[in-house]
Parts: sequence; C-alpha cells; structure tokens
Amino acid sequence: MTVPQSRTFDVLGMNLDGDVAVPEDPTAVVLFLRGLNDYRDDKRDLRVANLLNEARIATVRVDLLTATERRIDAATAELRFNADLLGVRTIALIDLIAAEHPTARLPGGLFGSHTACAAALIAAAARPHWVRAIAAASGRPDLAGEFLLIAHAPTLLTVGEYDTKLREINEFAADRIAGPARVAVIPDVGHQFDDPSAQTLVAQLCRDLFRELLRAKAAQHTR
Repeated sequence: MTVPQSRTFDVLGMNLDGDVAVPEDPTAVVLFLRGLNDYRDDKRDLRVANLLNEARIATVRVDLLTATERRIDAATAELRFNADLLGVRTIALIDLIAAEHPTARLPGGLFGSHTACAAALIAAAARPHWVRAIAAASGRPDLAGEFLLIAHAPTLLTVGEYDTKLREINEFAADRIAGPARVAVIPDVGHQFDDPSAQTLVAQLCRDLFRELLRAKAAQHTR
C-alpha cells in the first residue's frame, strides 16, 4: 500500500496543505482539489486515491484554501464559491507538480468535488496539454462559466440519484463542455456520498477513467 506523505505547497506565495502518494514506477498523476472542508469528502477521496495508487497512478491531494481562509470560509461560505480564485490556484499547482520530481513529465488528471469541479474545468481550459481527464463528485461545473466551452479534457461528473437539482445542473453543464462529458448517477444517495458502497462505486468509476485515458497518453509519451 502506498502511504501518503504530508506536504505544504508554496503556491503563489501561499501555503496550501496537502499530501502526496507516489507508487513505484508511476504511470500518471491525479491532482485532487479541495475547496470545501468536509470529512465525508476525505473518506471518499481516500478511497479513490487508494484505487489509483494500486493502479500505479500517483495522487496529490491539496486544499485550495489556506488554513486562515478555511476558518474564514467556515463562517462566511464565500471563498468556496470563488471559482476563479480556485481555478488560478489549480493552474499554479499543475505547473508545480508538472515540474517537480517524481511527478514531472507524467500525464495528469484532475479530481474535484463541489466548487473545486469548476476549478478543474478552468484549469483544463488553461493547461490542455497536462489535463488529460477530469472526474468530479457532486460538483458545480456550471461555476466554470464560459471556460466550459474550451475545456476539452474528457470529463466524468458523478451525482447522487436523489440530488435532482444538482443532476440537472451537471447535465446542462455536460452539454456545454467542449470535450466528451458524461454524467454518472450514483444510486440510492443524495448530495453526500455517505454510503460506503456509493463511495466505492465512485472510486471504481474514477479509477477506470484515469487508468484508461492517462495510461494511453503515457504510452504515447514514451514512444
């Protein structure tokens, strides 16, 4: 089992907390984006990351808000909805992990839940050569606005069966995303994927997406 190592990322002069897990001889890397501090997301994200590590895909999980900003956001809920702010930080993180050993030169993907989904799509539009696939859970892709029209990375949007409003939002956004996009409905859950079986299903869907697309790109890169 690949053990994550805690790390502080210096991004645009700010310290962002996160962790890095690199399996032996990694074929790709997936950057996990957190804009909302929720322990339930941690459990789901860890399931996804573990399956990716087993598939020889490195994972980098980062809070897009600083510790001070998270305290402010807990009271105001304002920063978590600032998709432009989160998007710019995601772009800077991509540039960082794309240049640093041991994740340098690896094909990349993004995983974002809630508003971090919008940040992922904004970054995909800005860094199309690095972002080869995107996965999201209970995301708000609509907050990416017009960036959807130039985000070409294949995108998987997962939503709970009972979260009908968010499902409509995701389906509308999927039609606007420039690249291939689909909405996967997770049965018997609402906005939060609290059920372990639902978390496992999301993890398997994400693993299959990244393993197929990032490994294919990695093979092309080594030719």
